Amino acid sequence: MPTPERTTLAEIVAAGGQILESEGLSRVTMQAVAQRVGVRAPSLYKRVRDRSALIDLVADAAVEELVRRLAATDGTLPAMARAYRAFAQQRPEGFRLLLSAAGDPSTPQRVSAPLLSAAEELVGSAQALDAARLVTAWVTGFISMELAGAFRLEGDLERAFDYGLERLMAALSPTG
Repeated sequence: MPTPERTTLAEIVAAGGQILESEGLSRVTMQAVAQRVGVRAPSLYKRVRDRSALIDLVADAAVEELVRRLAATDGTLPAMARAYRAFAQQRPEGFRLLLSAAGDPSTPQRVSAPLLSAAEELVGSAQALDAARLVTAWVTGFISMELAGAFRLEGDLERAFDYGLERLMAALSPTG
């Protein structure tokens, strides 16, 4: 009779994500994940090829979470920008992992689709990609600086984020 499975791929990926957020990418190892799910490290290799594959799976799970959050918005660029920022604030290491080359190569397409659709609504199809890139670059830069503690002057970061987003939307607006 075969031995019963003691863990699932979903549990392995979830454990990897928890370690990522609590201890950082360097601590996401096969040994650490195995310990977290209650098995010996060699048991993980039945489900995950190696650490690189594990990191890719954790990155893919972060992408899926972000895509779900984007889909839960009202579909406007400001709402998606706020959802992206909330994701980064709650999952800073997952956010950083998204900016790396880890995960499925189709990731940019999956994350960009809702943004491109919202940008097209605002500026038309000919300029949708440029508008989506502008908003994404600004939001990603703001978030990266925020997470790094690089905003050292006093002031309300929420208000600064809203101001920047409003200015971007005004610049992109056909009547702006």
